[in-house]
Amino acid sequence: MINFENLGLHLPQGFLFQHVNLQINKGDKVGLVGKNGAGKSTMLRILSGMVLPSEGKIHKPKDCTIGFLTQDIVIDTNQSVFEYLNNSNEKLTRLRNELEQINHELVTRTDYESESYLGLLDRLNDCNYEFNILDGYSWEEKIASTLKGLGFAEEEFSRALNTFSGGWKMRAELAKILVNNPDVLLLDEPTNHLDIISIAWLENYLKTFDGAVIVISHDRLFLDNVTKRTLEISMGKVLDFPYAYTKYKEVRAEELERMQSAKKQQDKDIKHTQELIDKYRAKANKAAFAQSLIKKLEKTERIELEKDGVARMHVSFPLSLQPGKWVLEMHDMGKSFGDKRLFRDINLTVGRGEKIALLGPNGVGKSTLLKRIMGELEGEGIVNYGHNVQITYFAQNQAENLDKTKTVFETVDDIAEGEIRKSLRTVLGTFLFSGEDVDKQVGVLSGGERTRLALCQLLLSPSNFLILDEPTNHLDIQSKEVLKEALKNYEGTFIVVSHDREFLDGLTNRIWDIEDKTLKIHHFGVKEFLARKMSLMNNNDSVKLQRQPEKETPKVVVQEATPTEFSREDQKELKRVKNSLSNKINLAEKEIEKLEAKLAELQTKVAELDYSDEAAAQKTLDEYNMVKSKLDEQMELWEKATEELMEME
Repeated sequence: MINFENLGLHLPQGFLFQHVNLQINKGDKVGLVGKNGAGKSTMLRILSGMVLPSEGKIHKPKDCTIGFLTQDIVIDTNQSVFEYLNNSNEKLTRLRNELEQINHELVTRTDYESESYLGLLDRLNDCNYEFNILDGYSWEEKIASTLKGLGFAEEEFSRALNTFSGGWKMRAELAKILVNNPDVLLLDEPTNHLDIISIAWLENYLKTFDGAVIVISHDRLFLDNVTKRTLEISMGKVLDFPYAYTKYKEVRAEELERMQSAKKQQDKDIKHTQELIDKYRAKANKAAFAQSLIKKLEKTERIELEKDGVARMHVSFPLSLQPGKWVLEMHDMGKSFGDKRLFRDINLTVGRGEKIALLGPNGVGKSTLLKRIMGELEGEGIVNYGHNVQITYFAQNQAENLDKTKTVFETVDDIAEGEIRKSLRTVLGTFLFSGEDVDKQVGVLSGGERTRLALCQLLLSPSNFLILDEPTNHLDIQSKEVLKEALKNYEGTFIVVSHDREFLDGLTNRIWDIEDKTLKIHHFGVKEFLARKMSLMNNNDSVKLQRQPEKETPKVVVQEATPTEFSREDQKELKRVKNSLSNKINLAEKEIEKLEAKLAELQTKVAELDYSDEAAAQKTLDEYNMVKSKLDEQMELWEKATEELMEME
């Protein structure tokens, strides 16, 4: 349990947030949202202890462990991926080393009857017990399962971590955090470098995770599937909503609409009051009245609304001219890098108007396939374009390829042609670059701002065939929605690579899947594609387990018994067990009712705790945790007894 007491952080430009009071409980799944620069990542850094608040306190249990995934991790180690995780738990590493030392001594020593030798045996039992309690004997299996879930192939476990890209290092760091099972997970954009399958795996993991999760993400579906509560940082305040992202947005929109109406009325009242003040201020007999109005105006708490600039962003991709019936042909196309084969024997034709999602795990060659289509890489086979085809290509690193020394205006001015040049500032305003923003150098822009600028360049390049490699990277949720709408209305053909399921859902009419070094084409939606993939993965895991049983077990044929086959004694025993289970269920239900009432009472106390008296506060928190633990036990007893009774009946 974590409590924020009057928390605030002051920066040179003012308070980032202030007077934050809230509570995070065990099992809470929280989405942290807000505009870029609102302080989301800083909030996680404060929670992790990396940044100290300017005022207020964060209260955490002494033994509370926190796993924090940041966007700017730095890993430089010669250790293999597996070693990096295997050595990440200090307690298990210490116990493992001690067990090896003890076993070595037991084998090499011959003073079997000595007191020190017997002491070694006692210590061996203690270490084995502790190692078992910490799940040490399933530790390596847990590491392998987590690495596979996050997309690592088994042959990559032994590769040195510093030979991987930054995205794969982030996966390794996430795996390290997950296998150590902290009490609280702080995840800053965990899906940024994950493929569509790994994202689904992480979702399932977090759903069953016992501890608290606080996550920042621009993936709407991920937030909806994982979180049940949303914290929004807005205008220096933290607003708490007991909903997942989509429901929160609906509730928040209704709330903002009410506040907008209230603000209009308040602005009207303020204007009227100011007019009265101006009218009577100079009159001697009305001066006191004017002063009272001034005091009233000063005391008025102004309603402030955060401007939602993204709502004004409307993007349309212009069609240059109609191409022929087909836009792209590939004959026997393939690509290898040395001995590493990515794909081979791709033969297909892309018709005019097709909307294609190119999917597959990271590393299978999606970006390479696009570069072969664009002619940026040489390889096997032939690529032909159709009649009148004009391609615009948005590379994965398009935003980074912008000239950092140029201004925002110069960046688009260099590429624009024709009449559109007269309205470049209007176009930039559509992409949220207004006023002085257009004179900023590209080098000072954030990742999201650079992506929007790169998309603006795309807009100024008329085409009839778009090839987009991860265009949603660094875009916030609202910007992705706008981009999706623009692509849905696009009259040309496009191929898009993205791991954002919400973005792809309903956008495409074809799926290209690079699997087993070839290209497979599916005509169903992204959700069905993903469901089939996950089902296939689970079935493969089951087959592997069946193929490698721990030991041969004799087959036992169990015949279903009917009530008439039970003897009188059996029936009596059956009735006795049923009655016993019913009594357990009734007693558990009564105990649950009492504990829930007690827990509600303690929650009220915790919310009003005076942390200046640390001993009293800790006593209340301990009592709360004890009652919560008892409630969990009773719920487990009730569930188990109910299941047994249902099976018997």
